[in-house]
Amino acid sequence: MKRRIVSPVFIVLFFTFLLSCSSDDEQRDEEKPTITLQYDNGFPQSCTELKRGQRYTIRVKVSDNKELASYGIDIHHNFDHHTHDDQGAQCTLGPIKKPVKPMIYMKNNTLETGKKSYEIVHEVQLGEDIDVGDYHCQISVTDITGWQARTSVDIKIVK
Repeated sequence: MKRRIVSPVFIVLFFTFLLSCSSDDEQRDEEKPTITLQYDNGFPQSCTELKRGQRYTIRVKVSDNKELASYGIDIHHNFDHHTHDDQGAQCTLGPIKKPVKPMIYMKNNTLETGKKSYEIVHEVQLGEDIDVGDYHCQISVTDITGWQARTSVDIKIVK
């Protein structure tokens, strides 16, 4: 009678295959998180004028069907009149111009584990000598599975 010896490599591969199979009960997340600025304390709203040298509090509600992971805030000039595909209402724009000392602000934050909804409350200090004019305030939120939602708001920075 012949005895067959099973290779240890084959055993490891077999168990790796068994453990890597997922249950059919798991549901794939196919929903992006949501971003809401349209509420009493939501800020900034479209066409809001912000004064140089002042401090402002950005307030945005975000939510997800599974779990939130992080959010980002990006404020950048719109002196070239570009648009974003996720942009809401547009404001009357000033003339196209070249930036000299534009405000560029980017901040990303990780959210506490387990949250399905969250209100972003984030302070931003505007510089005293930044260029005035048209800007975008872009908010993004990412969920635990990697889905991302974004929205951009036209704002103006004034003297």
